[in-house]
Amino acid sequence: MSTVYEQPVSSDPEQDERGRLWAGPEGPGGPGGPGDQGGPGVDGGAGGYGGAGGYGGPGGYGRRRPSRRRHIVLAGASVAAAAALVFAGLGAADAMGATVLTTSQIASKVDPGLVDVVSTLGYQNGTAAGTGMVLTSTGEVLTNNHVIDGATSIKVTDVGNGRTYTAKVVGYDQTKDVAVLQLVGASGLKTVTLSSSSAQTAQKVVALGNAGGKGGTPSVATGTVTGTGQSITASDQSSASAEQLTGLVETNAAIQPGDSGGPLVNSYGQVIGMDTAASTSPSTTGYQSQAGQTQTPTQAFAIPVSEAASIASAIEAGTSSSTMHLGATAFLGVEVSSSSAGGYGGYGYGGFGGSSGSGVTITGVVPGSAAGQAGLTAGDEITSVAGHTITSSSDIQSVLESHHPGDKISISWIDQSGQSHTATVVLTAGPAG
Repeated sequence: MSTVYEQPVSSDPEQDERGRLWAGPEGPGGPGGPGDQGGPGVDGGAGGYGGAGGYGGPGGYGRRRPSRRRHIVLAGASVAAAAALVFAGLGAADAMGATVLTTSQIASKVDPGLVDVVSTLGYQNGTAAGTGMVLTSTGEVLTNNHVIDGATSIKVTDVGNGRTYTAKVVGYDQTKDVAVLQLVGASGLKTVTLSSSSAQTAQKVVALGNAGGKGGTPSVATGTVTGTGQSITASDQSSASAEQLTGLVETNAAIQPGDSGGPLVNSYGQVIGMDTAASTSPSTTGYQSQAGQTQTPTQAFAIPVSEAASIASAIEAGTSSSTMHLGATAFLGVEVSSSSAGGYGGYGYGGFGGSSGSGVTITGVVPGSAAGQAGLTAGDEITSVAGHTITSSSDIQSVLESHHPGDKISISWIDQSGQSHTATVVLTAGPAG
């Protein structure tokens, strides 16, 4: 099954949002996850907020405190009080004793705790938009990694107070498509309420978010949970990258590009999942793809909030791992050929990876970057980074993932005349994700 992340909506009609899942930056090509609309104007589609492509072209899916539970004894019985559960510093609650709300009541309750996320993709000359959920009153925000993937700067508008903040990346997990942002100078913000109960098949749900990257009052889509524990391959039309996501909640709610990173909530206005990807198919109604076909969402997927919150909590606690990165992204500053698979396009980690077998040939170098200062130029072949042999751009990415801006590493390469070189470089800060 192929799924495309909901791409972040891109403001440049000529630019693909580079996002990865549909939460905003993903694009057509497969179920593009909910997020920004791909085609012109949305998630990844050309023209508009998202990269070219639309919802995720046909045939794909468009991408600190430890929790604790308090037990209360009532009439001799032990009852789990879900209200005592804490995820990433935010109180979670279950439906016990709660009142079922109408769709409009749910929107009124949840909207103030949402934010519109707009990422400037400096090296791609584009802009991507998605959604985020406020976890703490001081501005900790949960969103999809693909919403901020490739961002050189991030602005976040709080729906609750209408103010726009600069956001810093606290950390992210690419394999789980989760990212945590911190709004600079934020205080007194409204937050969302996380549910401690897992999603159940046939359960009624409501998805809210920054559909189309339009901003303003969040869009609303109703539906039911059609499956749990789902696995998909989320891909991005604008690159050769694809990710396997597992344990997802499936819904028939019509999530749109730009909704990525937004909440999937139950009938009590409690978040049960984070919208992440969606599949599309040709239809007489829906969103226009770059090729002119209209697309309509047929399936949507969300990351269970318990998983997303657990990752957010680990990030806030400063826990890093082979898949979890904390702080700013290390930047080497090379671009490689897009003719080979195995990496992310653009500058950042090193592009898609044009490999000749013994190394990776670069097609461009960012002026002033670590690679630029070391003297690398287009046509050179990188053979080693930080002592690790390089045969594809994904190798470069893997090595840099464990480093941060300011770190000193060695880099070896062969120039176009066949001469070998080795230099020590200082990594700079690069695009997020």
